[in-house]
Order: sequence, then C-alpha cells, then structure tokens
Amino acid sequence: MKLGTPSVVMIEDDVKLARLTREYLEQHDVRVSVAHEAAPGIAMVLRERPDVVLLDVMLPGMSGFDVCASLRARVDTPIIMLTARDAEADRVRGLEGGADDYITKPFSSRELLARVRAHTRRVRGRTGPAQHELTASSISIDRRSREATLRGEPLQLTTYEFDLLAILVERAGTALSREQLVDGVRGNAAEAFDRSIDVHISHLRKKLGDDPRRAQLLKTVRGVGYMLVADE
Repeated sequence: MKLGTPSVVMIEDDVKLARLTREYLEQHDVRVSVAHEAAPGIAMVLRERPDVVLLDVMLPGMSGFDVCASLRARVDTPIIMLTARDAEADRVRGLEGGADDYITKPFSSRELLARVRAHTRRVRGRTGPAQHELTASSISIDRRSREATLRGEPLQLTTYEFDLLAILVERAGTALSREQLVDGVRGNAAEAFDRSIDVHISHLRKKLGDDPRRAQLLKTVRGVGYMLVADE
C-alpha cells in the first residue's frame, strides 16, 4: 500500500457484495476491513479509526441507523450509508442520525470509490488551498487541527458539519445556494440532494444555539440558500 492510502471499514452483511467491493477498492489502493455484523463492525471502527466507514442500513440484529448513532456518539469519522431504500425519508433518517453521505444499492463501484476518496481528502484536510484559521460572528475555525469554537467554547461537530461550517464562516455575509454548499463540502454539486443540506444546517443551528424561527447566526435566505452573518 502507498503512503497515505485511504482506509475503510465496511459493515455489510451481504458477504458477496462486501467481497466484491473490497476487491475493487483494494485494486485502487484503498485499504479495506470488513465486518458482517453490527457489534464487530463498531469495535473495528473504534480500533482501526479508518478514514471512512461504509455502513449498510439492513444489518441483522441492529439496524444501520442505530450503528450510525452509536458510532457518531464516539467518533467523527465520515459515514457513508449503503441502502437499498431510495425513499427520501430513509435518506433523511440516515443523515439526521449522523451520516455524512449515502449511496443507493445497486451502486457504481467507480462512484463509491470517488466518494471514499473525496471524504478522505476532506477529513485529512486536503481539499485544496484554503485559509487555515477563520473567524466570523464569534465562531473560530482551525482547519489544520479541525477544531471549531463558539465564543471560545468548543463545538462538537461531525466531519461534514465542520466542513460545512468552515465554508459558511469563510464566506460569512454571502448567501450560498445548497448546490454551492454541497460542492464545497463534497466536491460535486451534481450530487446535491437538497434535503441533506437542510438536515445538516438544522444540526448546525442546534449546536450553535440558534433558534431556526429567529436565527441570529445562520440565516435562511429565501430563494437562495443559507448565510452566516458577518457580525453579531
């Protein structure tokens, strides 16, 4: 394996799918560990601390949604949900439970690889030239340490939430469309799923203590998207 090789833990009970996916990813220099049940998968993630978790929704004994919630309470590793369900409600449920992304089965191996690489670049802080330290409206962002504070108090954010907040802080005072936000975080606006951004924004507002009905920090701009105010 090359230095800097992305690492993945895949929690998937379909043995054949897991094997084929592992073989494809490893052919493209991604290191993959596989668990076929929830408990061993959780333990594997906590032990190996991979760059990305691939998590099946339909697991025996414990749903992927519950596994996601359990992991999210302990780590901020990017989680990509793998689901045979394409209903919006199921995708939103995964995102609300702390997932960073989702992909619907049957999926393209090339697309999955692209998403794994994108999330790995993001979590390792290699999304491109950027200012490392940002401040706006009492929010401070340090991209190198991946720490965020509000009025000096640390914010507990998922990787997706951190990158989303960093974009909003960097562009404070500017209304950004959902497509711009998705493109900035994930790197491909063509994959934008509007409701997913709405869910992440809702999570950010809660963590910022911002009342969505009378938002003071993270405002909804009708017909455009969202904006972090430049000053309090």
